[in-house]
Amino acid sequence: MTTVAAYAAPAAKAPLERTTIERRAVGEFDVLIDIKFAGICHSDIHQAREGWGEAIFPMVPGHEIAGVVAEVGSGVTKFAVGDRVGVGCMVDSCRECDNCKAGLEQYCTGGGMIGTYNAVDKNGDVTYGGYSRQIVVDENYTVRIPDGLSLDVAAPLLCAGITTYSPLKHWNAGPGKKVAILGMGGLGHMGVKIAHALGAEVTVLSQSLRKKEDGLKLGADHYYATSDPKTFQELAGSFDLILSTVSAPLSLDQFLSLLKTDGAFVNVGAPEEPVSLNLFSVIMGRKSLAGSGIGGIRETQEMLDFCAEHGFGAEIELIAASEINEAYERVLSSDVRYRFVIDASTI
Repeated sequence: MTTVAAYAAPAAKAPLERTTIERRAVGEFDVLIDIKFAGICHSDIHQAREGWGEAIFPMVPGHEIAGVVAEVGSGVTKFAVGDRVGVGCMVDSCRECDNCKAGLEQYCTGGGMIGTYNAVDKNGDVTYGGYSRQIVVDENYTVRIPDGLSLDVAAPLLCAGITTYSPLKHWNAGPGKKVAILGMGGLGHMGVKIAHALGAEVTVLSQSLRKKEDGLKLGADHYYATSDPKTFQELAGSFDLILSTVSAPLSLDQFLSLLKTDGAFVNVGAPEEPVSLNLFSVIMGRKSLAGSGIGGIRETQEMLDFCAEHGFGAEIELIAASEINEAYERVLSSDVRYRFVIDASTI
């Protein structure tokens, strides 16, 4: 066991504070990672404030982790000391169900994936996330960060990148497809970059035009304000795919009207409140209402390689650990362009 510095929420809705946590000893197939950077995801806030239900405290959030391997177990074959690596939203799964065998560990049916934090691992220990100086992870749930990506802009790709890449690939975003990214935040800005790189015609649907210039620079072809009723008239029946990154309840019927026949509205944002739906909104037009959760380890590596090949990471604001609580409030007020990343050396 090793004691490391971390920032934790001692209780639901309580400010995060500096503390120490215990990390397990490096096992045969483990890698010890010196964390360099950790992204702040809206999911961290949902969980630290129990917005998605009962949680485990004290909680060390963080599932967008980039760092360098400091030690490897005797059986490790995939990594060596000094390698640049990342850890995303999960650190284990059953490894035996059909989904795990298919590289869809995020949909593990053999007990569910084990989250990087706010979860209990196979040994019965609580998992602690990336707002810390070090983490020990099985090599099979660790990915390699390509040399073409700096670690700070790579960190958010471990959630924001894969959460948008996976559905865009699954629903065949690419040349000849009209894709709308709903929401221009931490996930949305990555959705714009990735959809553009895949070759789709990209439209941003945002509450206002405040970030229009940014959206067009990042690869959007069009930008519309959803607060303007004319948007829904002008864009009716336009899109093959709408990817919603919004974590607030939406008028689904209104947005489903923007899909073409056989179009899909895919949710990656997860509101805390239920939403309502008139089923005629999907019946008329054979439309699909779907969801998508992160991606498997293999696909996460594919996403990192894709981003490096196309020369982009996340748009970030680097902060010290002492600014985490302020950053949480700024995320809630949409005052970040576009992902806060913690410099772990300040923890």
